[in-house]
Amino acid sequence: MTVTDFPNSKQINAVREYIKQTWTRLRRGHGSLTAAAEDTKLSHQTGERWPVYVSKDEDLEQVSNRLRCEIPDDFEQISLTRLPKDVGAIEKHGLLYLPGDYVVPGGRFNEVYGWDSYFILLGLLQDGEVDLAKSLTKQLLYQVEHYGAVLNANRTYYLSRSQPPLLSRMVLKLYEHTQDTDWLSGALPVLTAYYNYWLADEHSHISSGLSRFYDFGKGPAPEVVASERDEEGRTHFDRIKTFYQQNEISDYDVSLYYDAEKDELTDLFYKGDRTMRESGFDPTNRFGPFSIDILHYLPVCLNSLLCQMEKDMVAMHRLAGNAGAQVWEKRASDRASAINEYLWDEAHGLYFDYHFPTQKRRHYAFATTFYPLWTGVASEQQAKRVVDNLSKFEAPGGVRTSTVTSGNQWDDPFGWAPLQLIAVEGLWRYGYRDEADRLARRFISLLVEDFERVGSLVEKYDLNERSSQVSDGIQYGYSSNEIGFGWTNGVLLTLLDLLNL
Repeated sequence: MTVTDFPNSKQINAVREYIKQTWTRLRRGHGSLTAAAEDTKLSHQTGERWPVYVSKDEDLEQVSNRLRCEIPDDFEQISLTRLPKDVGAIEKHGLLYLPGDYVVPGGRFNEVYGWDSYFILLGLLQDGEVDLAKSLTKQLLYQVEHYGAVLNANRTYYLSRSQPPLLSRMVLKLYEHTQDTDWLSGALPVLTAYYNYWLADEHSHISSGLSRFYDFGKGPAPEVVASERDEEGRTHFDRIKTFYQQNEISDYDVSLYYDAEKDELTDLFYKGDRTMRESGFDPTNRFGPFSIDILHYLPVCLNSLLCQMEKDMVAMHRLAGNAGAQVWEKRASDRASAINEYLWDEAHGLYFDYHFPTQKRRHYAFATTFYPLWTGVASEQQAKRVVDNLSKFEAPGGVRTSTVTSGNQWDDPFGWAPLQLIAVEGLWRYGYRDEADRLARRFISLLVEDFERVGSLVEKYDLNERSSQVSDGIQYGYSSNEIGFGWTNGVLLTLLDLLNL
């Protein structure tokens, strides 16, 4: 496996400068509300006002008057409306109002995303953008208070689901810079409410003590129907029906998700598809083709992050001088034990997702096996076993998402910035610094080399070819590679700091 020479400081600094300028382009707020309201994922008539929905807990008139004063010209290009109690009654989807500034990933993702925001925050803090980092975090706390959770993103069609929970990490990372204990204390009730979202009946698997992803909505995801079409005009769902027609599937009972006689996808299919999107890995074959069977799995990633959240709550209660730390300690300990009981596979030396109807782990090697290292759940021996399997994941450009080429963007050969950082920091945590540094350098060099070719950082990369040219290999979902790109920016800056570069 050969990799070109590592970039020099001049090359790296050119990318740093690009990132510094990019934060401005990716920033959204009142001053750029019209730009924020635009949504290329949905159809829109020229001249039509972009809908912006305000929480029922807000004073609509007060918000309207404030915006009229701040953006008098742009205000006429939006339609400000109170969010209805029955979100299923929304006919025209739109932006969900947030009171402060935030950072979007870029490209077609012109809204603030749940788990993207953690990696973006890391980059903002590395770049000294502490005020913007604080505002970004406050917008996610606002979402929990006013919309019920950290949403997939702040659009009405995302109200039925969250994303991988990283808000407690954001709060603690920001606290490290501000040392604002009062603000930290004020965030604790909101974080507790968000934690409870993941303990609701639909998310919980009582007998194991673990959690699953679950989208509360019904029917096809509107943004997918409108925007994820191929050159023949077929939607993502059309292509899946063709796949079901032409292939034998043993991963799950296809009749649950596809009515062959009617050539129709079932209600449960759309529930699974939406839930797969809450996981952030959309799509992959990790839970069977297109991850449609995800509702029947206890995932490594989600439970590792919830264990981290429980540990974070211990730390925050202690910092705030509260007496509640012991409750959270027990929760973290119990979940860690359950992760190692249900998700660790001794024979394979990897963490796998658990299919609770059959009480079996699915032996699908995925980069989420590094999450229990990142969160400190793994024992020293378990970490060693994962490292013994590192060759399965190591590619010329970094850490493979999976070891399977499925035509989905969250499978081999594609690599994503957040998984690089989690793997590298997980290995670093257990003392495997040579391996961590090697993987970090592979990904950094890929980003810099590709930046010199195309002039930007993007969403995902072909790790085998060390290139951002990925569209030809992606058959399902959207095949574009979005420019920006928020979490790539943040991860690159964090990896450079880890290597003292």
